[in-house]
Amino acid sequence: MNDISVTDLAARREAGEAPIIDVREADEWASRHVEGAVHIPLSEFMQREHELPEAEELYILCHSGGRSARVTQYLEQKGVSAVNVVGGIEAWQGAGLPVVSE
Repeated sequence: MNDISVTDLAARREAGEAPIIDVREADEWASRHVEGAVHIPLSEFMQREHELPEAEELYILCHSGGRSARVTQYLEQKGVSAVNVVGGIEAWQGAGLPVVSE
């Protein structure tokens, strides 16, 4: 399984397209998320995976990396290029990267 650090992902986003798929639940998303991320909660993922953006690679994010690792593995088994964001939103915010809330 492919992994990426939050700092490497932030650099890729600066350089261009790097779609983040946030698989946390609605209350987690509302409290904080990465601006521009696509929200598809894990509990709805299989019903909503048709909503995934067309991209060479998808970056899967959750709270700390567990759920995103499962989704990344699932997508890879389906032939989708997916990368797990190590440490999730906790690492993202911990690195001083910006988040927004609703």
